[in-house]
Amino acid sequence: MTDPVARFAADLNSIAPGGQLALGVSGGPDSLALLLLASAARPGRVVAATVDHGLRPESADEAAMVAGVCRRLSVPHSILRVTVRESGEGLQAAARAARYAALTEWARDEGAGWLATAHHLDDQAETVLMRLARGAGLNGMAGIRPSRRLGRSLHLVRPLLGWRKQELVALVTDAGLTPVDDPSNADPRFDRTRARALLASGWPAADRVAAVATRLAEAEAALDWQAARLAHDRVDVSSSGGRIDPADLPREFRRRLLVGALARMAPHAELRGDEVDRLLHRLDTGETATLAGVKVAAGRVWRLSIAPPRRSG
Repeated sequence: MTDPVARFAADLNSIAPGGQLALGVSGGPDSLALLLLASAARPGRVVAATVDHGLRPESADEAAMVAGVCRRLSVPHSILRVTVRESGEGLQAAARAARYAALTEWARDEGAGWLATAHHLDDQAETVLMRLARGAGLNGMAGIRPSRRLGRSLHLVRPLLGWRKQELVALVTDAGLTPVDDPSNADPRFDRTRARALLASGWPAADRVAAVATRLAEAEAALDWQAARLAHDRVDVSSSGGRIDPADLPREFRRRLLVGALARMAPHAELRGDEVDRLLHRLDTGETATLAGVKVAAGRVWRLSIAPPRRSG
């Protein structure tokens, strides 16, 4: 049987090769397992933080419990208290945004190159099912990525994506720890709870659903690679305007070139997939349209310019 610490070290080193490792630890079984494995795999090079959202009366005690475990493991620990403000996307989405903002700032302050979270294979399968139900495109269906950049010097990494939930629970149980039980994990109002129940029934198999995400992520990377080559020859964009040559390209590449150009001209805009699809349809039918403050004129070559401000009154 493979030593779990050696297995984890190999998984971690493939995406976070050395240096200071920061962990987000909630106190649930998954994040406690991450803490146990990381502290054993990289002794003296791990720091941990728990975000206290203040949404449940137990949250302060749960953060204190994690602090106690970290003391026993000689892992420096911080408690990050945040205020969650709903923005129309629901309480869980708002809490997630606040959590990642706090962890990112803390990890940078700690001088860490890597911020690790405890997402695992079952989380991946749940995410794919949720995004399938929402009609996600290829990028969304590729699921949770093992690594992504959080600015210039910090990467978010998920070294447990190849691990099953039951493996992590067993590690925590064997260590004699009692994890936090978050009641929201069983709340049927949430999509993730319904996806979890479906997977628990045995169909579809979680490992096969997660494998689909891996294959789609590889396809997404290949399309990105080809789109970058096409953009070199077909896109000329500055912060004030530009052009795109879409001639004879499949729709997916036209969409990717358009998204890339819009992102350069409006770097702070949030480009929703359905809005991009509507813009692409209008361009394909010869219309001029505006998105994120950028006017795109149809034709053999698409012309982009900053849209004039709307008149008030």
